[in-house]
Amino acid sequence: MATGIIHAGVCGFTINVKAVSDDDHQIKLEITSDCPNYQKIAKELIELDAYKEIFNKLHMGRVYEVFAKYSPHPSCPGVSGILKTVEVAAGLALSQTATISITKE
Repeated sequence: MATGIIHAGVCGFTINVKAVSDDDHQIKLEITSDCPNYQKIAKELIELDAYKEIFNKLHMGRVYEVFAKYSPHPSCPGVSGILKTVEVAAGLALSQTATISITKE
């Protein structure tokens, strides 16, 4: 099992992702969030083929398809957080903290 916790930024929403795989290929997802858009996304993103998601062209996988359907905010880091969690659950990446820090001068 891999777990991702994504703090989306100024909106204040958090996206929690649990990804489980028995065969490093099919991933079962459990997404919870206080964001109303991700609550809708969670209802559709229940199971994925990790290889189709990770080795697909950018913005072509099921995660991006469902995200585009429900989220009006294309820069939300939740999408990449979900994909990174799927990668780890599938054994395609090591578990590591990833951050985005933005400042304005």
